[in-house]
Amino acid sequence: MRINYQKEFVKHFETYQLSYFFILILFLMGLIFGAIIVVTMHFTQKQDLLFYLNQYFARIDNQFIMANHELFKSALLSHLQYLVIFFVLGLSIIGLPVIWVIVFVKGTFIGFSVGFFVNQYGFKGLLFISSAILPQSIITIPVYLLAGTLAMIFTSQLIKKLSGRRMVRFTLEPLVQYFIIFMILFAICFLGALVEAYISGNLLQYTAQLIR
Repeated sequence: MRINYQKEFVKHFETYQLSYFFILILFLMGLIFGAIIVVTMHFTQKQDLLFYLNQYFARIDNQFIMANHELFKSALLSHLQYLVIFFVLGLSIIGLPVIWVIVFVKGTFIGFSVGFFVNQYGFKGLLFISSAILPQSIITIPVYLLAGTLAMIFTSQLIKKLSGRRMVRFTLEPLVQYFIIFMILFAICFLGALVEAYISGNLLQYTAQLIR
């Protein structure tokens, strides 16, 4: 049974490797675009952001931050929302461009966050932002990229069937498989939310002292 699954996985990847590559490139372009935004920001805009950051650091110093279990719930809900959006867009004929925008914006957000802290605080900023997003991102970013690619593949197949000249009989099996895969992705994001709440959340309290 394992061999069959391995063969199916290899066959799937060989068939849709361009789709996976496209989503990856789109995400990397978002990272670069986010870093470019930091470089082109005006001084006053950076000062405004620093003002809000200092308020956040003050909350950390005063222990006015979410408890670990609250942070876990918030992170898990955020992951669930992303996956639900990808899932629904995969079932939509007009989902393709929205999927691309979400992946690009996600990359832009991370690129901007890393770029801003490195630009303002140097190596200490890199340590801080790494502790804030790196542990969980190692788990969740591949999940988002996989979810975006699968949604793109599913909606592309749907468009192909609907635009074909011949009548195509729709079956529930692909939809069930699609749903099961997303449930597995959500289970992985559950682990990512735990890491974000109980590892990144605690690391932030220490690394925030580096840039105070």
